[in-house]
Amino acid sequence: MTEDTHRQTTDVDAVLDSIDREETIGLLGDLVGIESPYFHEEEIVEFVYGWLAARGLDPEYHPVSDPELTGYEGRNVVVHLEGSDPTAPTLLINAHVDTVEIVDTWEEDPLSGRIEDGRLYGQGAADMKAGLAAAMVTVAALAEADLAGDVRFAAVVDEEGPYGLGTDQLLRDGLVDDCDMAVVTEPGPALARDDVESPALIVGARGRFLYDIDVTGRAAHGSTPDRGINAVLDAGRIARALTEMPLGEHPDLGSGSICPLAIEGGSETLSVPAHCRLVVDRHVVLGETEHGVIAEAEATIEALDLDSSVSVGLREVPHPGARYGPYVVSRDHPLVLGLSRATESVTGVAPAISYLLSVGDFNYLGHRADVPTVILGPDGGNLHSAGEWVDLEDTVQVARILGAGAVDLLT
Repeated sequence: MTEDTHRQTTDVDAVLDSIDREETIGLLGDLVGIESPYFHEEEIVEFVYGWLAARGLDPEYHPVSDPELTGYEGRNVVVHLEGSDPTAPTLLINAHVDTVEIVDTWEEDPLSGRIEDGRLYGQGAADMKAGLAAAMVTVAALAEADLAGDVRFAAVVDEEGPYGLGTDQLLRDGLVDDCDMAVVTEPGPALARDDVESPALIVGARGRFLYDIDVTGRAAHGSTPDRGINAVLDAGRIARALTEMPLGEHPDLGSGSICPLAIEGGSETLSVPAHCRLVVDRHVVLGETEHGVIAEAEATIEALDLDSSVSVGLREVPHPGARYGPYVVSRDHPLVLGLSRATESVTGVAPAISYLLSVGDFNYLGHRADVPTVILGPDGGNLHSAGEWVDLEDTVQVARILGAGAVDLLT
């Protein structure tokens, strides 16, 4: 065994010894007990800051601002662990602190953090307070390791909101510019394209555009519909045609998808609707671009030869870069190989490899910032709904894999 290998083994052992099961589960329970829907994260942000500060990690608040579109003002929490070698790589660990709004069909306290049969229940338990807890205890353990490379930890706001403003602000302010790789501790197994079990590495994701289509017809009295042009009917025809449109294919990400989300039009008691708005989700794979998806929708609609006039656009965003593009990380990339070695070391088995069907902050990192990004998180169920749960052993396991992987990659 070389001196470097011996030092790495010693560091891994020290990191794993520092990741305490009961502390991790206790932290998860504390996080679940704080209500933190997107745009309302201040309490949990202060908790995360305080927990990190109490362990001497010198956290910093990072302001997040979107005054024009949403009026949102918030704060991320960032920690930087400096390694010994300025030429060594920097690893970003990213986890969001927010959840969706508490759904009203819970039959128990959604903030209780009840534990039963190895699962912890609560809104946001899986998505993604377990991943947040795992990341926090890992960063605290890594602070004691002799790493050559740097670690940057970002606990971000508004991932569940419409624009991912927390991670978006990281990119806009240059906090990702010097990062060579990233791990996002989202609940990958629960969201993967394939039916995979933990441990799993998610090494890519589809992207997403949201069509915002305006349809303009001509009003008339409802008793004489033939004298008007019904914008609602034409919007329905457009919705059906878009769902039948050929979509992109990718060997890893699969195919794209189309899903009409809303039709809004007509308000008069007895009038042919002259205006209608149609909102359509489109998930895309590599090779499909913003200009391409607009052109394809326009061609599909033109072929319908409607009487209404139609304008095809995309949902308004805070700035032109705030869109979720698709990405894939090679299975041979050092990040994937290092996390795979760590998984085998910690669990004794090789990780499953898969891809994500939907979008999140990882798209900003993997596509927009072009930082190789892997999702490593615990398994869970009922995400965004009543009865949400996360596997406790998976949560601790993720922390240990992440810790061992960071030592592997940064020494």
